[in-house]
Amino acid sequence: MKRSYLSLAAAFACALSVPALAHGDAKPLYGGVVQLVADLQFELVPQAGGAALYVVDHGKPADASAMSGRLVVLNGTRKSEAALKPAGGNKLEAAGLLVEKGAKAVATVNRPGAAPLTVRFAP
Repeated sequence: MKRSYLSLAAAFACALSVPALAHGDAKPLYGGVVQLVADLQFELVPQAGGAALYVVDHGKPADASAMSGRLVVLNGTRKSEAALKPAGGNKLEAAGLLVEKGAKAVATVNRPGAAPLTVRFAP
């Protein structure tokens, strides 16, 4: 009898369990690597002479004009860093660094009236 109660309880628990559903897949919109932090989508895109960081809020471009930050890139054993500056629309740019294939990157993004966000990108 005790075993039937345990089986019934296990079946009931399985029936009530609901999978955790996210906001959906984070798909790259600009051809880069995407990470989600604090309901914001950040996309790191290597470009000639640096990198671009695009910010999207719930599927819509976020205003990055008042944002700033720092981008640190690890290409193997080489480390480089640059300031992230607004570049129009939802884009921040970091100039003077190289983002090679397989590089790891960490962006610290400052937003007005909010705590800084740390976004980690890995291949």
